[in-house]
Amino acid sequence: MFALDDTLRHLPKTDLYAELHRQAAGLLDGERDPIANAANLAALLYWTLPDLNWAGFYFLRDERELVLGPFQGKPACVRIPVGRGVCGTAIAEGKTQVVPDVHAFPGHIACDAASRSELVIPLLWDGRALGVLDLDSPLPDRFDAQDTAGCATLIDRFLQGSDLARL
Repeated sequence: MFALDDTLRHLPKTDLYAELHRQAAGLLDGERDPIANAANLAALLYWTLPDLNWAGFYFLRDERELVLGPFQGKPACVRIPVGRGVCGTAIAEGKTQVVPDVHAFPGHIACDAASRSELVIPLLWDGRALGVLDLDSPLPDRFDAQDTAGCATLIDRFLQGSDLARL
């Protein structure tokens, strides 16, 4: 059912995201637990998308900080204040952040010095910020509009299929 190998990494992005959506449906459908769903989605993204060195979630706590959730990659920063770094900025602004060069981003928080570019998509539900999906790459300018749209659709499915109120 799940082809977590290099064969998918070489597909054109349109086909890659179509396959990711198919596989995400198999992982998320029928499971409402947000931690289980976040863990599976982080693993799916990390092992399927090419040129990632980190993929995971941070969840908003007390409207003040993001706290590390399920992820794949090296150990990460546990707490990020809202408004700080790429993840904190995505939550503060309620907007996806595509950063071609993290070293040029004011206030970037370097959990892994190997990261060069980043895509952060806020988890927004009923006008409420719940957290972020964070993807890092060791390549500069790794993420584009196709990555943003493909991951945003996956996040929509995650939000619709998970009981995030349980967090």
